[in-house]
Amino acid sequence: MSTYKSIWSDLNGVTFSQGYVQVGDVNTRYLCAGEKKLPTLVFLHGTGGHAEAYVRNLSAHSEHFRTFALDMLGHGLTDKPDYDYTIPRYLDHLAGFLDAIGVDKVSLSGESLGGWVAAHFAVHYPERVERLVLNTAGGDKIDPEALARVRQSTLDAVEDPSWERIKARLQWLVYNKEDMHDDIVACRQAIYMQPTMRDGVERILTMHTPAARRRYALSAEQWASIKAPTLVLWTSHDPTANVEVGEQLAAKIPGAHFHVMQDCGHWPQFEDAPTFNQVHLEFLLGSGRAKSSNQ
Repeated sequence: MSTYKSIWSDLNGVTFSQGYVQVGDVNTRYLCAGEKKLPTLVFLHGTGGHAEAYVRNLSAHSEHFRTFALDMLGHGLTDKPDYDYTIPRYLDHLAGFLDAIGVDKVSLSGESLGGWVAAHFAVHYPERVERLVLNTAGGDKIDPEALARVRQSTLDAVEDPSWERIKARLQWLVYNKEDMHDDIVACRQAIYMQPTMRDGVERILTMHTPAARRRYALSAEQWASIKAPTLVLWTSHDPTANVEVGEQLAAKIPGAHFHVMQDCGHWPQFEDAPTFNQVHLEFLLGSGRAKSSNQ
């Protein structure tokens, strides 16, 4: 039987809140689920994304963590200040967000750009990271053609935020194109129609050039310095990099776990939420069953 998929069906039965907190001069939006007394987990989305990338993960994780899905600096409904959004800016914003919610130490899980930021945060703020998950993480791979495609498709979607163009941009993220339901398309369309979004995307895409990738790439020494237990989670059909790239990344981090999710693209947390939630939580809770799996 065919059923309609929506953000509300994803969040059915979940006690959660949408909130804003001031981080310096940046009004910052988040979704949150889980009791305040629990350890804190922060999800970080990819380039041009927003907190709704994690609507299928809040319920499972909120049983064990005070779980935040953040609209990162310049993204979603968070303010879009007038400067380029580089790695140092993202790090300052993330550190400021943690300060604003009164949290010293967190587990971080970042997808694509969010993984790049999370890895840098683990290097520069090692005392603040409990555990680290790099989900189809960006940063080290430099494919000029792929960067140009993503850059152009994102600009096109902001310049012409039609249903068809927004949907095509989102379907690029998933292996099974039918997984991208209308609520997510409508949500991103509304975000991309904000008057501030055109200039905001230009600043977001500052990081989407080969020069920026080289400038902000972590060195071998920096990868090796990561102390937090780390899971590198990859997929069989990631459109940005193959499994070998994920394996090479995991090999740079001492003791890193590696896991490949099958039949997923760049959004495994959304495409196969039950599997992602299981693997993710097993790692975060320290069971160790996510170790070095290519299944």
